[in-house]
Amino acid sequence: MKTEFTRWIEKSSELLLLSIILFTIFSSVYALPVGPTITFNSTTNGSPAPAAQITTYGGSFTTMLLNVTGEAYQWKAYLGNVSGKLALNDANGKAIFDWSVSSVAGEVYASRTGNVDWSSIGCANTPTINSEDSFMNMTTNSNNPATINKTFVNKVHKSFFVGTTFIQNSTCRAIATYVNGAAQATSENNAFQEILLQDGSNNLVYSTLVNQNTTGYNNQKYDFQMIVAENEYQTTPTTYYIFVELV
Repeated sequence: MKTEFTRWIEKSSELLLLSIILFTIFSSVYALPVGPTITFNSTTNGSPAPAAQITTYGGSFTTMLLNVTGEAYQWKAYLGNVSGKLALNDANGKAIFDWSVSSVAGEVYASRTGNVDWSSIGCANTPTINSEDSFMNMTTNSNNPATINKTFVNKVHKSFFVGTTFIQNSTCRAIATYVNGAAQATSENNAFQEILLQDGSNNLVYSTLVNQNTTGYNNQKYDFQMIVAENEYQTTPTTYYIFVELV
């Protein structure tokens, strides 16, 4: 026959087990970037300028200063708008409740891997950046000014969170893409800041801060714009995986 003490021990054990289960569930679930649904995309390319014409007399010497803007095939741009909602989902993606997001804020991420370890995210270090340059064949020409390492030279950006990881302001390699065709003066308040991150497996992650309905590179309104590296020497384009985090 069970005594009151025995019943108390059994009840305490059940409560302890339940507490451990609940702690395990809630401690293993945290906010992190997720893959979006791409509902529209339009891809365009720059057109090469036509040849310049010159007509001179025979026997003449012509000294010229030639200025040219070549297409940067080592880079490509992603830009557009973000919409969505916050939902309380179970493990099967079924929502018990959700909230519409009228004012979008957060980050858009791009990486060559679809399995970013967000728990180990941090600033990209020089060895990882150099390794990505090498992977993209950007280091075959030592005079190339458009490598990742030479593009992301400053450390000026706002602070932000990636999941639960805090990225301190002006600690990572960063740029700000153009507004109305012009470079922005270096500032932590710039629109369309892009920051280089990496996870614990040295996967490079491009991240850009969302600026809802903001004038972009061509004087049109966008929520985000970013550039990512491309290998101009391979015939198959590089695949990037896109993640979004709403805050």
